[in-house]
Amino acid sequence: MVMREEANKLGDMEIKNFNDLLAAARQQPDAQRLLLVFAAASLPPDATADQRVRFEAGESGELAPLMCVDKDPAGLLDFETLRSEALAMGQDWALVFAAALSGHGGLPPAAAQVDAALARMVEAVKSGNVSGMIPFDRQGEAVQLD
Repeated sequence: MVMREEANKLGDMEIKNFNDLLAAARQQPDAQRLLLVFAAASLPPDATADQRVRFEAGESGELAPLMCVDKDPAGLLDFETLRSEALAMGQDWALVFAAALSGHGGLPPAAAQVDAALARMVEAVKSGNVSGMIPFDRQGEAVQLD
């Protein structure tokens, strides 16, 4: 996986880092839940020497979901707060994939909707089909996966 910075968009807002995503979610007319899947990068057991060198340089590897959570954007101060919470869980994550789920009529999405969406995101990360999600590195910067 090659990572490079890329601008993502939510509506008219450009998302360069996680705090931009928080600000955009807070400005939406309907209540939002941020859906987050933390993933680790690893190498398959049969990786070649070249793959190992590229992995050490941050240019290849496989992503595996470690944990997921939903957050109310209004209740999350910033990326540093999220990172501290994630690190306290003791998992060595490399990326966090984020998406937003809108409620309706001023109400946040139902718990069943959130759970189903998180399950789909976990499966998407497992399969490598991460379109529709914004990956952020451990510093909270949006990255592009190649």
